[in-house]
Amino acid sequence: MTSSPSHAPPLVDHQVLALRLRGVVKTFGDLRAVDGLDLDLRAGTCLGLLGPNGAGKSTTMRMLTGQAIPDSGEIEVLGFPVPQKSKQARARMGVVPQSENLDEELTVRQNLTVWATLLRVPRRHRVKAVADAMVAAQLVERADSKVQTLSGGMKRRLLIARALVHRPALVLLDEPTVGLDPQVRGDIWTLIDQLRSSGVSVLMSTHYIEEAERLCDDVAVVSHGKVIARGTPAELVGIHAGVEALEFFGPPVRLQRVEDTVAPLGFSTRRTGPSVSVLRAEALPQHVVDALGEGSRRAANLEDVFVLLTGERLAD
Repeated sequence: MTSSPSHAPPLVDHQVLALRLRGVVKTFGDLRAVDGLDLDLRAGTCLGLLGPNGAGKSTTMRMLTGQAIPDSGEIEVLGFPVPQKSKQARARMGVVPQSENLDEELTVRQNLTVWATLLRVPRRHRVKAVADAMVAAQLVERADSKVQTLSGGMKRRLLIARALVHRPALVLLDEPTVGLDPQVRGDIWTLIDQLRSSGVSVLMSTHYIEEAERLCDDVAVVSHGKVIARGTPAELVGIHAGVEALEFFGPPVRLQRVEDTVAPLGFSTRRTGPSVSVLRAEALPQHVVDALGEGSRRAANLEDVFVLLTGERLAD
């Protein structure tokens, strides 16, 4: 499930595509939830779908698992066309849903055993598969605890363990840390990072900036059902926001003056409550910096990119 320190992770051909979507469209009445989506996921890498609620991330996940049928377009999961061969694709993927759907009356071990049986893990391998999943999710000490006694973070780890019990080639994580406090979120991040390091392909939808920055090899920024930017977190920041931002605080009239000063020079700005940030500030002429008055320099970040491209603000 996860690589041990004494063994190198398995060799994975990153040129092989674990996922391939072309021109995928899904509508619900007048709502176009997914709008001509093109997406590739290279084997053995983690791709983050970064966008706010309503961007089409969960709908995309449901189409990948065959729970929703696209109106048009092509989807391939591990080489299988979906939904035509969803059953074969599902047998080789693990899915961690956004909402919890564990059996509260069963223990951790029983939940995993039931799932291993449903996923047709051979009987002779089942006990070890369950044990390995509990080790990966750090739930060994709670193996015989009923799910209803677990904390929210433990339940989340159990959902991930359940998705790993049949040793999938691909794992889909739909908002894996939504609603968790920062400390528990860090525990889940460690588990996801171990999963990625073991050579498993991972597609993760999220609206947490730091989650995408820490865990994803590549990020696809999604807005209104489309990918509007794609690259590594560092590439996206470099291309769209530069190296530095110069942030100014003050009343609205002060912030408007900053925007009016730099806009004619071709510099983009980002408003955040009582402040405005000038992006690519490393290229701002010194006489302009002096004219603007006191400001604070900071590193440009992925949230700058998202706000710049979509006009929307993500969760902290």
